[in-house]
Amino acid sequence: MLKMTQQKKAAMDHLSASDGFIKALAIDQRGAMVRMFDALGAEATQEKIEHLKKLVSEELTPYASSILLDTIYGLPGAKARAENAGLLLAYEQTGYDKNVPGRLPRLISNLSVKRLVKESADGIKLLLYYDVDEDEVINDQKKAFVERVGSECAAEDAPFYLEILTYDAQMDNTNDAAFAKVKPHKVNQAIREFSKDCYGVDVLKVETPVNMNFVEGFAKDEVVYSQTEAAAAFKAQSEATHLPFIFLSAGVSAELFNKTLIFAKESGSTFNGVLCGRATWKGVVKVFIEEGEEAARHWLRTIGKENIQSLNQVVEENATSWYDLVEIQ
Repeated sequence: MLKMTQQKKAAMDHLSASDGFIKALAIDQRGAMVRMFDALGAEATQEKIEHLKKLVSEELTPYASSILLDTIYGLPGAKARAENAGLLLAYEQTGYDKNVPGRLPRLISNLSVKRLVKESADGIKLLLYYDVDEDEVINDQKKAFVERVGSECAAEDAPFYLEILTYDAQMDNTNDAAFAKVKPHKVNQAIREFSKDCYGVDVLKVETPVNMNFVEGFAKDEVVYSQTEAAAAFKAQSEATHLPFIFLSAGVSAELFNKTLIFAKESGSTFNGVLCGRATWKGVVKVFIEEGEEAARHWLRTIGKENIQSLNQVVEENATSWYDLVEIQ
């Protein structure tokens, strides 16, 4: 059972829908957003990215329980969010130093949890790249790092959302069949580790334990997992933690993400919601760049709204409430 103060519970409530489901929108991308602009031949200026994030926040937060943003490009969007929507702010620098082994995390140097709370954050998000089988010298640094952030969040009584992205230090590609074969082990063991009380995590933001593009009945080409094997991985994921946990979309299509959530529930998963990014809004980037603000608003009010409302319905029908996992101190 996760122990929580009244103040933290109130912040968690603001980040969640009244039914205890987390229906959050993520647009804290920084490096990835720049690459999306670059891929379309557009200059990724501060002003353009800020404006795009503000548009997404204005148009889609009326349908979200909360929004995840960054302080680099996202503060105008934070101020533009709907009154009903809570605010998560990212604490980590984007990406990692490729010249240093281990994909070590780094915090934004002029921020602290105290400062993020002063920016009206209801909760703090930290992204961690983690390979459970990497050298323990590297992993021990990451464990200490998460402990420090957890301590900061505890001092400010702010909910701590830990996002875990798994990889294999011996593989270059996390989207191929080779990594798909080891992914259930990587994901579920990482969840087990960071559910320990010493880290102070309140909500885990996690990948699905299988790559659905390699699941029987979902795969277009090679099959790595039978549906029975995939279902067992989802069930094991729930059994690996006592904490609330939510799924990230990992950039897949809205249609596949919705099907994944339904499959998760049918497999016995007790996930508590989503923190969904590109599956909801990525189509607007091209429209914004090529056609301008009004066309982008139209896309968000039609396709974007449909994406998020469809996802909300799937969450309501398949997720479980985190309320039963919490004990108020």
